[in-house]
Amino acid sequence: MSSPSSSTSASPLRLLNPVRWPFGIQILAGLVVGIAAGFIARAWHVTWLASTLSQVGGIFVQLLKLAVPPLVFTAVLVSVAGLRHVTNAARLAGRTLLWFLGTSLIAVVVGIVLGLITNPGRGVNLSLSGAKAPDTQGGWTDFLTGIIPKGAVDAFTTNGSVLQLVFLGAVLGIAAVQLGDAAKPFLTLAESVLQLVQKALWWVIRLAPIGTAGLIGKAIASYGWNLLRPLATFTVAVYAGCLIVLVVVYPVLLRLVGGVSPLRFYSRAWPALELAFVSRSSVGTMPLTQRMTTERLGVPNEYASFAVPFGATTKMDGCAAVYPALAAIFVAQITGTHLGIRDYLLIAFVSVVGSAATAGLTGAIVMLTLTLSTLGLPLAGAGLLLAIDPILDMIRTATNVAGQMVVPVLVAKREGILDETAFTRKSASLSAAETMPGEVPAAA
Repeated sequence: MSSPSSSTSASPLRLLNPVRWPFGIQILAGLVVGIAAGFIARAWHVTWLASTLSQVGGIFVQLLKLAVPPLVFTAVLVSVAGLRHVTNAARLAGRTLLWFLGTSLIAVVVGIVLGLITNPGRGVNLSLSGAKAPDTQGGWTDFLTGIIPKGAVDAFTTNGSVLQLVFLGAVLGIAAVQLGDAAKPFLTLAESVLQLVQKALWWVIRLAPIGTAGLIGKAIASYGWNLLRPLATFTVAVYAGCLIVLVVVYPVLLRLVGGVSPLRFYSRAWPALELAFVSRSSVGTMPLTQRMTTERLGVPNEYASFAVPFGATTKMDGCAAVYPALAAIFVAQITGTHLGIRDYLLIAFVSVVGSAATAGLTGAIVMLTLTLSTLGLPLAGAGLLLAIDPILDMIRTATNVAGQMVVPVLVAKREGILDETAFTRKSASLSAAETMPGEVPAAA
């Protein structure tokens, strides 16, 4: 038994150990270190530092990408099959989809209105003559034909897409439900693989503070203010649009529809939002998103296991709603193209219906080219925005993940299955030393 004096003296030592800091504080520390290192590398032309930051950030993103195929496939499969255990599963799934579509429509309206107010492309001295269309493009034909993979294995390779993994997982999940008991061994295997992938991904998530320093530092060292200056209005508009969704739209829905405190929601969802901001990957953040949704926000695990993976691959209010609306207006203005009511309705339609095209780590680019091609705008306009895409993608992904947690809370509350004590129960701050659900903590 330790004496009071020893415990008192141990407290300052614990504060000096970054591993013991709350996870959010660790990410903020990484953010500060990355910003400082990035400015040093750019201001004094420290090549080795810029290269190191790029490599550290690149390794972190690659580790996240590595887990995407097995994570998406098994998560969708298990979540769809798991609906058989949920009462009124069809109604829950239907209402979840409706809320996904409804909130996406609100977000795209925010983007259009903000674009008309700010005019992000007016007075921008940029030319499309030197810009190239992005390598990753999207058209309606490509979108529809790309859902079905050429082969089962192709979906898991670099030739496949997240949307194909969602398709395969959903089909096999429905088939497993139809088979009943005969599919139990297969589902047990899928659940085990999902747990293994989540465990491995959680190790990667623990590296987020280091990855944050690399990613932020690389962005500052590479771009600085010189590149942002001609696109400053557009950058501010994207951040403003996403922040309006985050601090106005979602809180209003949480208070009026869900009857829960928006401040308490964000305080409990904050670790997932921080990770989403720095990692720029909704899918990579998914295990933490699901954990926050169940443990801190009170959504039943049976329902969250469906809603969160489904949202992580299709619910993108930042990438598929606010951003393409503003980007389309930007490209139209710098090319002198007039957009009418029909065009704005098309933007809304593409954003709501085509949001599944944003699944994955290059989703915003695909969604943007899909929107531009639908409106008949030059795809080279997307090339101008690629340089600042990493900066924009941070707030877009945070908005995506917030929406992926808001909707399950709203649906669970309306269906009377939300554990409201989760909003009032005092819980310790999430730290990187915390274990995943079901994991045996290591001895101190």
